[in-house]
Amino acid sequence: MTQIFIHYSLHLISPLLIAVIFFRKDWKKVYFIMLSTMLVDLDHLLASPYYQGDRCSINFHPLHTYYAIAVYIIMIFFRKPFNIIGIGLLLHMITDLIDCLMQN
Repeated sequence: MTQIFIHYSLHLISPLLIAVIFFRKDWKKVYFIMLSTMLVDLDHLLASPYYQGDRCSINFHPLHTYYAIAVYIIMIFFRKPFNIIGIGLLLHMITDLIDCLMQN
């Protein structure tokens, strides 16, 4: 239960902190963009079963692969909104990685 709480707290709180600290003027818009990057989890629908509690998403789902993460890193060097999307996707991958590490 603690792992689930930490996982979803990081998905919701870390983008908020980044938005408020680094994008103070447009923090609401930036936070919304970063929250929308959670749509990356739609690739879970390609897995069978859709959800498996002990499965690590990193390098399992297509949009959670190391190749995809490399693209997300490159995105942070582009202009808005691509850099914000890249930051949101990287925060998502970091959160999922932390989740994987907690399972072991």
